[in-house]
Amino acid sequence: MSPRHEAHDDLRGKPIGSLLSSLVLLDVTLTIWAFFFPRLWFAAFHGVPYDDPQGFLKRCAANWAAFALFQLVAWRRWRKQPDWLVVVAGLRLSDIFTDWTYLFSAHDITWFGRVALFAVSPANLAIGWYLLRTYRAMPRAATPA
Repeated sequence: MSPRHEAHDDLRGKPIGSLLSSLVLLDVTLTIWAFFFPRLWFAAFHGVPYDDPQGFLKRCAANWAAFALFQLVAWRRWRKQPDWLVVVAGLRLSDIFTDWTYLFSAHDITWFGRVALFAVSPANLAIGWYLLRTYRAMPRAATPA
């Protein structure tokens, strides 16, 4: 391993690994909460009884499960296959408008729902930007001419 690559590992290895593992934990938690405890979700975010006849919350849970899966793969592989950072950045950036749309469209919203949903869109933007910036700063193997 080159000294430049070792310095990169020392500089960003722990923060990236911690970020990816935290994202896995977050999205697994959201998936479990939405799939298995939808009444609790509605109480926490909306302060009203569970009512989702079209199953939209479970659709969201399936999306979070996909996020968790891809982030888990990235967490395990990003050092040898740094392109996984771009995959996770794309996931997070694809979600930058969803929570604010939810926040401003929901008829009933609790204080917890307001705070959580307000914070998530800029957080996803920052995480996506950070992962792309990190990927671009990583040394690349020389490609044969």
